[in-house]
Amino acid sequence: MPIIAVSVLESKRMKSLPGFQKRLKWFLEYKPSLRHHITQRKSTQYDGTDAILLAIPSEDRLRRMLAYILDEEEFLSEYGLRSLSKYHEKHPYILEQGNENEKCVNYSPGESKTGMFGGNSNWRGPIWLCINYLVIEALQSYYLSYGNDWKIECPTRSGKMMNLLEVSQELARRLVKIFLLDENGKRPLNGDETIYATDPNFRDLVLFYEYFHGDTGRGIGANHQTGWTALIIHHIEELAKLREN
Repeated sequence: MPIIAVSVLESKRMKSLPGFQKRLKWFLEYKPSLRHHITQRKSTQYDGTDAILLAIPSEDRLRRMLAYILDEEEFLSEYGLRSLSKYHEKHPYILEQGNENEKCVNYSPGESKTGMFGGNSNWRGPIWLCINYLVIEALQSYYLSYGNDWKIECPTRSGKMMNLLEVSQELARRLVKIFLLDENGKRPLNGDETIYATDPNFRDLVLFYEYFHGDTGRGIGANHQTGWTALIIHHIEELAKLREN
């Protein structure tokens, strides 16, 4: 989640906001602990002018975080980012509270396997469109500051280097795959249901599920959930523009 807290301020725009500049100067002077969240650098995206990057992770921490986020054995699924690392499938986190009371957090890519919170503990592995959307937006903001030359391995250990814009596009492509027909005429979101592939009345029925299986992309939870899952339309449009170019 800390990776999402980012904003890039163009110096030219800053000059048109004297009130904001005054408050920023006050915080830097009287809240020195905030300084390490601010980086000022030349940005090729703003014609080489200064741009101020406001972000929680430093450049070094961002690189270390992305190494986990883009690891297919951790957060990166074929269909987007998981809400909990797959690492915990074989290495559950156990909190011991006395001899007879312990709590366990493990990777559950689909429906909740615990009765906690009324059984609605669905953030332990599944893919959520809302979180993926925010991460993709954040990566595009970092790209505005770091530019084309700042690259990272994606996926981790693949040897394939990408800048942060390319990483955001790769994540979007994986998300969009959930909704597209595969080589067998099936959409991953429909799981093993064959009616959507064989019945012409159902073939083009694409449900917006609440969240998706962390390994297979199968739709889970409420449907037709046209709220945050509808964010996929934005990614489809952006990828379509890339194909046009």
